[in-house]
Amino acid sequence: MVLGACGSAAPERKAAGDATCRGKLSGTAYITVWFHASASVGGEWQTMVRQVADFNRSQRQVRVKLITLPEGDYSQEVASAAASGTLPDVLDFDGPNLYNYAWAGDLKSLDSCLTPGQRGDLLPSLRRQGMYEGRTWGVGTFDSGLGLYVRRSILHKAGISIPTSPSQAWTAAQFTRILARLQAIGYRRPLDLQINYSSKAPEWNTYGFAPAVWSAGGDLIDRNGYRRVYGFMNGGPAIGALGIIQGWARSGFVNPDRNGMAFEEGQTPISWVGHWLFDAYTKAFPGDVEIVPLPRFGSRDVTDMGSWQWGITANATSGDAAWRFISFLLHPAQVVQMTHADGAVPGTYRAIQLSPRFAPGGPEHLYVEQLETGVAKPRPQTAAYPALTAAFAKAFQQIVVGLKPVKPMLDAAARSVTADLIAHDYYANTGG
Repeated sequence: MVLGACGSAAPERKAAGDATCRGKLSGTAYITVWFHASASVGGEWQTMVRQVADFNRSQRQVRVKLITLPEGDYSQEVASAAASGTLPDVLDFDGPNLYNYAWAGDLKSLDSCLTPGQRGDLLPSLRRQGMYEGRTWGVGTFDSGLGLYVRRSILHKAGISIPTSPSQAWTAAQFTRILARLQAIGYRRPLDLQINYSSKAPEWNTYGFAPAVWSAGGDLIDRNGYRRVYGFMNGGPAIGALGIIQGWARSGFVNPDRNGMAFEEGQTPISWVGHWLFDAYTKAFPGDVEIVPLPRFGSRDVTDMGSWQWGITANATSGDAAWRFISFLLHPAQVVQMTHADGAVPGTYRAIQLSPRFAPGGPEHLYVEQLETGVAKPRPQTAAYPALTAAFAKAFQQIVVGLKPVKPMLDAAARSVTADLIAHDYYANTGG
């Protein structure tokens, strides 16, 4: 899956700079690259190993040494390396962590590296995610998709119409009635929320369910300055949206899904999850799985976006050498290789054209439509993001799994993030 654990509190900020890509290299440059997967992960790791080997064979001016680290420990490894000044030349990182890394001076800006053609080929969601304080710090080769997987035959049998675009998304009230209808026809707990993810990837709670707050008209923090949390994370829209989801749990609609297989095993006809389970779900029920938008909690449908990105670190001695490698990964054939391995949404238009599943008419085109049209929203682009997501993820778990009162849990989360903001002087000295 695409989600990575978030880092610890932000370190003391260092000076930020630019990678100063000039497009020229003399002699042979040696660079070290860190990647967030290990051999046990499988497809992503094997693809990255192959891509590095192909890059090294394709030219003589840059030699890449690849180091892969387990995803679960990755953010802590990055934090330790940043503190000790031992970061590699090129680093991949979960998208929302970019803002903390850029603020801390651990990354170099890519403004002089990206060509107009490369920038224009990127999905608009990736261009947005890579920006912080008006500059580009990261670039991704893929993005993510989030929605509802549904069993078409079961919903048709129950007389439930299926949305075909974000504009047709079910309202939360309609979705509640749909869950009750499915329960009535024999699905005791018809909704899978992949609750099991929270123990191994806490970011899932924010990635997966912050869109409910956004759809309700709220947010986790005031994005005008990123200084206020009270009235946002614990505001009326957040309380209302999480109250509805808690109501589904109280009504017995939510499957505890201890092994993450509730949908595949036929226990639930609806699964709230992302692109990474498309292959498993369609293999389990060939021709009977459809992806539809998340339910609408307010006036418009909203989903999440963002995935792993590449950046050049403050330790890199040659921006040109580092960018030469990242540019190679942006080639359409390389993007397709990686997205074939991890199931993610290709991050460039040229790669989408080579990917039938995501091209117009394809079974996963909804994800591209959401990313292109603004239905997908980035998580808060603030250096305080590690503290923010940790607080919200904990509150969500308490509310939906622990069934604790909504407002007190969100109040506690808001206090926690506010304390982090104060401790870091509201991250006032932003990257620049």
